[in-house]
Amino acid sequence: MSQRLDHFTIAPDLFKPLLEQEELIKASGLEHSLVELVKLRASQINGCAFCIHMHTHDARAHGETEDRLHLLNAWRESSLYSEREQAALSWTEALTRIEATGAPDEDYDRVSQQFSPKEQVALTLLIAAINSWNRIAIGFRSPHPVAQEVDAAWA
Repeated sequence: MSQRLDHFTIAPDLFKPLLEQEELIKASGLEHSLVELVKLRASQINGCAFCIHMHTHDARAHGETEDRLHLLNAWRESSLYSEREQAALSWTEALTRIEATGAPDEDYDRVSQQFSPKEQVALTLLIAAINSWNRIAIGFRSPHPVAQEVDAAWA
């Protein structure tokens, strides 16, 4: 698969609002570990290799464990995630698969029990943002870096 075009080079000004939103979300008070889990889970659902690569590396760099990264696809079956993280992951799945879920009351109620109203807004914007980034990366076929993984696999 080859990249269709380098969207950042062609139109960097058009990405300013998304990048500014990332900074606002970062400053929203949501835990960095939770933000990375949400970004990674949405990227897994959407099948975005570029974003999966980025967010697994970012999560590891900030101390996330290998087990939690490996088990994220099966978070409902694991005791490694807090109730707050489970609520965020449930909401992530509901909004990422909105055409099938319709954002059920059960998932919203779970989020509202774990997050303040402002955090609910930040979490929802985070989920919307990563879904946008996934669609951009997938649409333009953004390649993830492979050199370091290839080198490590053959070492």
